[in-house]
Amino acid sequence: MHLADLIIHVNETLAASERTALEDVLRQSNGVVAPRFNKETPHLLLVAYNPEQIDSHKLLHQVKAGGYTAQLLGM
Repeated sequence: MHLADLIIHVNETLAASERTALEDVLRQSNGVVAPRFNKETPHLLLVAYNPEQIDSHKLLHQVKAGGYTAQLLGM
């Protein structure tokens, strides 16, 4: 299995419970291995995923579907 990393910038300031809930939603997606917000920079969501099962645009769409304004950051 090949893994890739992706950073999603979430514009809104989320409470810890909201960040955990968003991580849980992404974690349930096929191919997502480890979604986690950075404690030092809580607007940044790092997602380790298998690009053979899901792509970055679908992950971004899932974040936006939660009502958040977000964009992909290059790595």
